[in-house]
Amino acid sequence: MKNILDPKIAIIALSSPLEVGAGRALQKASGLEAALKGKKCDVIQSAAVSTHQEAAAIGRKLAGLFPDMVVFLPVCWFEDYLVTDFIEECKAPLLLWALPGMETGSLCGSQQLGTLLKYLGHPFFHVFGELNNPEVVSEALKYFKAAALYSRLRRSRIGLYGSRVNGMTHTSPNEFMLKKTLGSRIVPVPSGKIIFIGDDLEVKKVWNSFKKRCGAVNVSYESGIESIRTYCALKKVVEENDLNALAVGCYPDLMGKVCIAASLLAEEGIPMACEGDVNGALGQLILTLLSGKPTMNTDFLEPVDANSIVFTHCGSSSLSLAEKKSDTSLNSVRLMRQGVCALFPAKPGKVTMLNLTPVENAYQCAMLSGEAMATEMVFPGNPARVKFGRPAKDVIDWTFQEGMGHHWMIAYGDYSEEIRAWAKLVQNNFIFKEM
Repeated sequence: MKNILDPKIAIIALSSPLEVGAGRALQKASGLEAALKGKKCDVIQSAAVSTHQEAAAIGRKLAGLFPDMVVFLPVCWFEDYLVTDFIEECKAPLLLWALPGMETGSLCGSQQLGTLLKYLGHPFFHVFGELNNPEVVSEALKYFKAAALYSRLRRSRIGLYGSRVNGMTHTSPNEFMLKKTLGSRIVPVPSGKIIFIGDDLEVKKVWNSFKKRCGAVNVSYESGIESIRTYCALKKVVEENDLNALAVGCYPDLMGKVCIAASLLAEEGIPMACEGDVNGALGQLILTLLSGKPTMNTDFLEPVDANSIVFTHCGSSSLSLAEKKSDTSLNSVRLMRQGVCALFPAKPGKVTMLNLTPVENAYQCAMLSGEAMATEMVFPGNPARVKFGRPAKDVIDWTFQEGMGHHWMIAYGDYSEEIRAWAKLVQNNFIFKEM
């Protein structure tokens, strides 16, 4: 998997020598490092600071190590300039972890610092509790993931092959605002770069392996081989350009020609959006990073009852998102009757959904959470029937009122807390909405 989100964090215990508990600084820093062991985060530095010289020195050191987040662990009351001197050297988001202790003043010092950071505009979160408290550790891990997401997106490269669909205006990216707001960079891929390549034996092997994962195969051998050669070509483009995600202008000429490539790339951690929608590819990248699993590129289609709406696209999702192998089939794409699509109803489970749209001088990110329910093949693609905690009419009205696009990216699992935290880190020229 290319897009792995293992946060890089540093731990700095803070103290003022006169205060109760100051002598336990290194012990607590080591204790937090131990509490985080095996939690899918990388502690790149653990230290104790009690002077402004130490704060500046550790800040300069960490600036070159690029932590996603720095945890400040006050073991007692401390002078707030320890942190302001640090952030002059290292601009990473902060987590203030206040410890219980009536006489130590850990919470008091953290609140004091929080006031200063808020009005300085430096991004931070806070937790309060013992280092071995599972609930506090779980909360901290969500902040770590949000910070790592923020960091990865700012360095991400989104490939664009072709162009967005003529007549689908809202999928146009605003490159200036995208870079300024989220940090992602668009990498145009010249059409001549897509050469249908691949060793014949390897292509046949991949096609035969892919077919065996499906319940039925209703396409020709030639169409299957063409789809795998397309996958090989797009994979080479991803590797040569160091892409984190990809959008392909498939409609109408390449409909069905690139769907299996999207399915297979998703299983390697590379999301690929349809119809040249770079904003959609970015939404998929966010969800891929958070979930570590393939995501779905879907259209907002139609309610099927009072609380459920069907979302789907032509058949470009990973086979791992099907409920049963027997439900999967390989068919030509609807409308154009060409290429190969993987058709199946999406499996049940909790889902998180994102829609990203450039709006005037900002980027807007909208989030929905729901429950994917078992469904029939109500549309020739990968239909996901999502049940919401409110009437479908309210969801539809909300999307119209808030100016949201029709492409919704879906990940299995609840990542709403991490996304809310990430949205707070983005801050400028960014609009976050959820229902």
